[in-house]
Amino acid sequence: MSVTLLTRYSELKQMEFSSRFRGFLPVVLDLETAGLNPNRHSLLEMAVVILDWQNDTLSCKESHTWSIIPHKATEIDSKSLAFTNIDPYDPEREAADEENCIRECFRLVRKAVKESGCQRAVLTGHNAHFDRQFLKAAQSRNAIGRDPFHPFTVFDTASLAVLTYGHSVLRIACERAGIDFDPDQAHNAHYDARVTARLFCEIVNSSNYKNQWEPSDPAKNL
Repeated sequence: MSVTLLTRYSELKQMEFSSRFRGFLPVVLDLETAGLNPNRHSLLEMAVVILDWQNDTLSCKESHTWSIIPHKATEIDSKSLAFTNIDPYDPEREAADEENCIRECFRLVRKAVKESGCQRAVLTGHNAHFDRQFLKAAQSRNAIGRDPFHPFTVFDTASLAVLTYGHSVLRIACERAGIDFDPDQAHNAHYDARVTARLFCEIVNSSNYKNQWEPSDPAKNL
């Protein structure tokens, strides 16, 4: 295939992806935290899954995971640690500073947005507003700009799963979607992000959505 044809194919693929989600790139993100208050409690783990769109099918492309050192301005709730079984100070975690982890995550997401031909990423997750609030709080305390995610729009697989499978619990939604779910690996950011990404892809791919409308200019609708 000539360079010109390859370039044209790439452009068509980008147009396909960007028009499917109104110029947004769904990026699946999962956080494990040391509590429920985004302004008080620490981030412990973060994982993202970058998705791909080929032949009208959404699939997982790549994933990235970070273990995070609790920020000195945050607190740890022992009840949450008992729930997640994470030891924040285990040297085998090979954890890094919160700021560095978030900056690296944002860099990877911005790269994926550019490659997809989209205008902005949308945080996609199970009970996604919880993760969005924690991510915003961490971004603020580290003075990190250039957030690639939409400031308030999210794609929430808990809501989508209720509509599609009649249940919002991740384990049950996955079972009804025919996706293997291992409860012994749950509450691990890497595992939960991968399972959530598979669930989101299954919901999208099984929908009867047809592109019946002329794509609008994504830059004018953000």
